Parts: sequence; C-alpha cells; structure tokens
Amino acid sequence: MTKKRILLIDDSEVALAVASEALAKNGYEVLTATNGLEANPYLFQKQQPDLIIIDVMIPLLNGNRTAKLIKENENTRQIPILLLSSKPEDELRRLVVESGADGFVQKPFDSRLLMEKVEETLRLSSRGLPRV
Repeated sequence: MTKKRILLIDDSEVALAVASEALAKNGYEVLTATNGLEANPYLFQKQQPDLIIIDVMIPLLNGNRTAKLIKENENTRQIPILLLSSKPEDELRRLVVESGADGFVQKPFDSRLLMEKVEETLRLSSRGLPRV
C-alpha cells in the first residue's frame, strides 16, 4: 500500500518542521510549501495529495482563499482540506464554512491532536461522508 500524501502549506518553518515530523513518523509522505502559489505544482500532478493542511495566515494568497480556490476547481475539489490557525475557534469554524474546507486544527497544536484530526478527515473523505 502506498503512503498517503499530505500537502502542508505554512510560512512558519517551525510549524512546517513540527507538523512534517509528526506526519512522517506516522507513515505519511509529506510535501511542503510556504504559500498557496508554491503549492500549485503539487495540486496538478498526476498523483495529487490525499489531504491538504493550510495555515490561514500565509503570504500572497491567504489560506482560506487558497482553500476556496482549491474547492472551486473541478480537478482538486475532492481533496480534503484542514485549516490551521491560532484564530479563535468560532472564527475558524466560520472560515471553514466560507472556504469549503473540511475542518481545522488550532495552533499551537500538539502532534497527537494533529494526527487524530488528519486520520479522522482521511477516514471520512474515503467514505464520501460529509465534513464535520
């Protein structure tokens, strides 16, 4: 069985390192980008990511706008997306709805919580279940 591919988009080197390490330790192939434009080539490869985690506050094109564009594109809309941010939970819930993302993880996050959310999101998307 091939490893699930996770695209992690964050302009913080520390957040990228922590999340990448947690994901790799749990058997995921991790792709990284520091902004939405840098992530574009990964979105249109033959083998797309199985999940995208996007920090809301990335440069050039913020994370919720990037998520919205991904969800509006016929070729990428099926890829589940988690927003990542230190914003308050109620604001994150609103951004999830506005962008079409599938959920969120609040910063600072602990690796265990991140993995639980990743696994839950992948499990739900593989069954075609609606996001929660």
